[in-house]
Amino acid sequence: MEFARSLQQLWRHRYFRRLLAVRVAIQSCDGVLQVALAGYVLFSPERQPDAASIAVVLAITLLPFSILGPFVGVVIDRVSRRQVLIFCSLFRAAVAFGLAALVATGLRTPGVETLIYGGALIAMSLNRFLLAALSASLPHTIDASEYMVANSVVPTIGPAGLLIGAGAATGLRLILGQVMSDHLANAILFIVAAIGFLASVGLTLLIPRRQLGPDGTATTRAREVVGALMAALAHLRNRRAAAIGLVTIAAHRLIYGIVLVAMILAFRNYFHSLDQVDAAIADLGLLVIITGAGFVFASVVTPPMSARVGLRSTMIICLIASAGFQLVPGAIYAKVPLMAAAFLLGLTAQCIKICVDTLVQAHVADEFKGRVFVLYDIIFNLALVVAAVIAAVILPADGKSVIILIVMAACYLLIGLGFALASRGVSMNEGTESLQAVS
Repeated sequence: MEFARSLQQLWRHRYFRRLLAVRVAIQSCDGVLQVALAGYVLFSPERQPDAASIAVVLAITLLPFSILGPFVGVVIDRVSRRQVLIFCSLFRAAVAFGLAALVATGLRTPGVETLIYGGALIAMSLNRFLLAALSASLPHTIDASEYMVANSVVPTIGPAGLLIGAGAATGLRLILGQVMSDHLANAILFIVAAIGFLASVGLTLLIPRRQLGPDGTATTRAREVVGALMAALAHLRNRRAAAIGLVTIAAHRLIYGIVLVAMILAFRNYFHSLDQVDAAIADLGLLVIITGAGFVFASVVTPPMSARVGLRSTMIICLIASAGFQLVPGAIYAKVPLMAAAFLLGLTAQCIKICVDTLVQAHVADEFKGRVFVLYDIIFNLALVVAAVIAAVILPADGKSVIILIVMAACYLLIGLGFALASRGVSMNEGTESLQAVS
């Protein structure tokens, strides 16, 4: 009911509706693309994936954007954000078609794999660019007092779209796997993703070119990028609420990433043998759906909780709860407890993200939002890559280590304590006034 009322409040904004449709289309196709990539990397009957292989894939798909992020952030703050959405989606469609052609050959030579990972690198890097542009565009479609409401709806509907795309792609992959070879089944998923990206372009064209900002009209040359980035960092130093939120979510993302890799390995290698491809796909697909359900349910929990106790207390509660959920049921190596932990940890992770999204949008000036949201995404990327590297060092091939998960629970508690101490005396409720009306 809370989610429905929040969505109804925002639905009156025409361009919010259209931007939301673009986000759902992009993230649904992302779900299809990620299942296609997972099918290629994780579900080869000839190879057993381990944490190191997952770390390598994450590194080549995420680190390049971390390097280019400051440059694209300036672009988001200087050129039409609608045009960014259009051209990035067009390019991703072209890349997805190319990946389909490569995967359809069935070849796994070093040269072909290099091309496929390179294409994945481009596709996933552009996705972070798109999400940064979408986040920076959101304030241009709603009222300033509706940031928290929007950040309880949009980051939930987006992952819901990702969930729908991944769920549909998983079902399609299982069906196709029964009637054709694995490489052809994966290739068809890449084609479906490409068609979806083209559809998102059509939806974006329904929004006027200048509607999504940026407000300024200045142009930036490549040599000015470093200075622009330094200006954004200086702006963050003067916006303690946003800065503390970003540091906190970086630490949280690091721990959550290690746990995520452990779960993926457990459902691929601990509960299933190497040749049980379809069963592993089905279980990992269910894991994705349950985790996504936790993200969606966060939209129900976060607005009323934040309205009653404030953003700061909400984040502290979620970090402490994450520690508890990581212990029970998250350290019990059986399918049902781990699925329950995936839901609960997904719930708290998304609650924290909704709060940090709101802190950034409410406390960062519009001319810096693009760059700050790109920095935000870079933090996400780097934390996940570092988490996967750490997981490759500390986790066994089957992902099972109760001791490590207990240590992760303790880390959640330490992050909660650090946030509580750092945020004392810092106002964090700006932009949440409208929650009183929907809670």
